[in-house]
Amino acid sequence: MSRPLLIINARLLDPATGLDVKGGLLAVGERIAELGPQVTAAMAPSGAEIIDAKGLCLAPGLVDMRVQLGEPGAEHKERIDSGAMAAAAGGVTSLALLPNTDPPIDNPAMLEFVARRARLVKLVKVYPYAALTKKLEGKELAELGLLKAAGAVAFTDADRTIANARLLRRALSYATLFDGLIVQHPEEPELARYGYVTEGALASKLGLSGIPAAAEIIMVERDLRILELTGGRLHIAHVSTAAAIEAIAAAKARGLRVTCDASPHHLALNELEIEGYRTFAKVRPPLRSEQDRRAVVAGLKDGTIDVIASDHCPQDQDSKRQTFAQAEPGVIGVQTMLPVAMRLHYEDGMPLLDLLRRMTSAPADLLGLDAGRLRKGSPADCVLFDPDAPWKITEQALFSLSKNSAFEGRLVQGKVHRTIVDGRTIYTAAEA
Repeated sequence: MSRPLLIINARLLDPATGLDVKGGLLAVGERIAELGPQVTAAMAPSGAEIIDAKGLCLAPGLVDMRVQLGEPGAEHKERIDSGAMAAAAGGVTSLALLPNTDPPIDNPAMLEFVARRARLVKLVKVYPYAALTKKLEGKELAELGLLKAAGAVAFTDADRTIANARLLRRALSYATLFDGLIVQHPEEPELARYGYVTEGALASKLGLSGIPAAAEIIMVERDLRILELTGGRLHIAHVSTAAAIEAIAAAKARGLRVTCDASPHHLALNELEIEGYRTFAKVRPPLRSEQDRRAVVAGLKDGTIDVIASDHCPQDQDSKRQTFAQAEPGVIGVQTMLPVAMRLHYEDGMPLLDLLRRMTSAPADLLGLDAGRLRKGSPADCVLFDPDAPWKITEQALFSLSKNSAFEGRLVQGKVHRTIVDGRTIYTAAEA
């Protein structure tokens, strides 16, 4: 057991309760024993580690509900230890791991393998998704009940869409037996099959095959109709178009159990990033028009979009240093999710607690995790950060094995100083 930890002179932020006060936090064992204005150095137990926060923000550790790692099968792109270290450096203390490994996480043995590897690494907490269909093939449902019992937090085929409407209906209906969450990649596969970027004038100018933005809304509207038939729980990943956000808002108004997330790159970047055939800006779904980007920001601010998730997808140099058509899609983001999202606070006026809630209690609640809150008795998973500190995102500063960041060279605000899991410091920023 780690020795007691006392943090004093912090700005305590708990998005779940609206707490925003100056005070301190005492962690004993793996749990928060006390927090609030009354927590001072005088409360330090014998042998406690005392940290003077000097006015920095102390918030719940971030919860990232969409992360790909390369282990097992593609350890040259990312291992659990390197991905966990990148998460720690980004203030993420809990992450949900997508099942598109090799072999995929479609049985209880694979779930246990990943969970055991994460426990051995002893950094952030890793919660695996399970594949919705066997081998991620979209043909036959995996053993959802057994996978749920084995610890799966939700079910998804990662970046593959469940195109078979009957299969999705069966999955949503069956998952109601244990309140399971189904996560869908919203892209009509035939319309997207041969495309790389958003269809339009820029795609034509660059001579790149495009994906119509309508591919997203077509799949979202179909899935919402199926959801209405079943009464299940559906989460739509990385929404990126105004039309999809409008449809989700209308479905929520009708009482459907639908939620969605957006990625930092779809919140901060538009399709112009691909100018010069920049493969580090090739993602799925592709970057959209500025009008759609603004709609994603508006959807986050008004509550239609429930969560910010990094959509961390490591790709090595050989996968990205290709022609645009041949390059693999995806960007890393678990380490830079917080500072990129802070742009919404400084430039778009989103209240800090609202922004943090999308990366703490909201994803934790969706996945049923004991995380994302500063309160007595909760796990002592915290991030100490300076919301104002500027820094430049550089390849040298990134802990991921792969360096495919879409934000290389960008100046951002919001720097993580310390990340704590179960009362134990797992990351401390190097002093400048």
